[in-house]
Amino acid sequence: MYDYIIVGGGSAGCVLAHRLTEDESVDVLLLESGTPEEDRDMVKDPSRIWDLLGSDLDWSFETEPQSNMNERSIDWPRGKALGGSSVINGMAYVRGHPYDYDNWADQGNDGWAYDEMRRYFKKSETLTADGDEEYHGTDGPLTVSRGSDPTDLDELFVDAGEAAGLDRNMDFNGAQQEGVGYYHSTIDDGHRHSAAAAFIKPILDRPNLTVETAAHVTKLSFSGDTATGVVYKQGWSRHEASVADGGEVVVSAGAIQTPQLLMLSGIGPADHLEDHGIDVEVDLPGVGRNLQDHLRVPVAFETTEPVPQPAGASEKGTRYDRVSVGAFARSDPELPAPDVQFGIAPGLSPDHTESGYSVMALPLRPTSRGSVRLRSDDPWDHPGIDPAYLSTEKDVDDFVTAIRLAREIGRSDALSGLRDVEVAPGPDVESDEEIAEYARNNAVSGYHPVCTAKMGTDDLAVVDDDLRVHGRNNLRVIDASVMPKITSGNTNAPTIAIAEKGADLLKAAQ
Repeated sequence: MYDYIIVGGGSAGCVLAHRLTEDESVDVLLLESGTPEEDRDMVKDPSRIWDLLGSDLDWSFETEPQSNMNERSIDWPRGKALGGSSVINGMAYVRGHPYDYDNWADQGNDGWAYDEMRRYFKKSETLTADGDEEYHGTDGPLTVSRGSDPTDLDELFVDAGEAAGLDRNMDFNGAQQEGVGYYHSTIDDGHRHSAAAAFIKPILDRPNLTVETAAHVTKLSFSGDTATGVVYKQGWSRHEASVADGGEVVVSAGAIQTPQLLMLSGIGPADHLEDHGIDVEVDLPGVGRNLQDHLRVPVAFETTEPVPQPAGASEKGTRYDRVSVGAFARSDPELPAPDVQFGIAPGLSPDHTESGYSVMALPLRPTSRGSVRLRSDDPWDHPGIDPAYLSTEKDVDDFVTAIRLAREIGRSDALSGLRDVEVAPGPDVESDEEIAEYARNNAVSGYHPVCTAKMGTDDLAVVDDDLRVHGRNNLRVIDASVMPKITSGNTNAPTIAIAEKGADLLKAAQ
């Protein structure tokens, strides 16, 4: 018997296990379907991101063909390891804009405004770069740094952003998000600092923490309206684990597998569950709905000579794709917060890093809403993922605007001594429709899926603002799926903060 069973050892699950076991009287079971985050060079080395994608540490999900992107299926990497996607991500640490969290609170989610959430960001963080202590932590488990010293080329990219009208901003997580500067990264002493490295490895000797890996949860267990435990497979063996009276089951399996597990357990849209022969425990139409993600696409330029690479990248024989320079901008000064993110880096593509540079454009506020659906009642089947990309006119218009802004940065005078020609979309692509078609043919996921078990009180809400699943006792969802709306930027830092707050909610209910 455990006080808490946590399903999923990704960023959220690792934080929860760390915080809950601070109380020595509490016993916690953490179940992760993947393997431990192995001490592999390609995990530790920040320059080897592309070696991780498609590896055995990646679930390698794929979307349904996208009707508004010329029927393309889009790769959706998700981490299959202790540490989850923090083991394979780009390590950018971006909290988002205060507007994001204030908007969550304005939708009736008490306690989720930015002034409340800022203390949870600070709680998890040790910032080793320059930063204002009003906004940053100095003694949290997670190291947040600059990663590596900026190169002369990085400085040139920042100059290009300034020439395009952006203010220089060396802290996107401080007093303001808008501007151009260097990303903070989850890198500690030159190594990736995943959620497992930060929150789990240092506490593996706690006697009240049990971590089981290669443990795939297939179903949640109930007695009446109360969650009592889980069923999981480990190798060929079937196991059941239970929580003590008053204990809680916490689903932290991420925006794809959290709704999948809820539906497999009878919590979701009744008609969809019945179609798959699953007994309905709770008819919750919002499970798997409201799916949101960022799309990104590069504006790429060839250069007159090879661009310099980060120190050590070439002799490692790796493809370098960790973006150091970024920017956040408002396409309209009347907007309450930035609506476009940029990554500025050497290379035309992951396979061509020496012959140019790219400005990656990523619109931040998609209005398209997709879904995660079961393909079968087999817990080993990948679910059907349909983000419904570019299904609104606004999203298409936002992409056209973002690409035009990226061109301004890439074509700025600051890069004139380096730039040769634009190769993507290319100088012949000028009209709005031509630019939109380039996005349809070339945009890919920003790897930020969220919002499939949203908190709230409306018809699509799955959890309340204490993250308790509607219609069930002793069952919560604590991960990126509870966001009502996607945040302004990379989503790992917000997921960690959600888990920090979620741990306090669990402790308060004891």
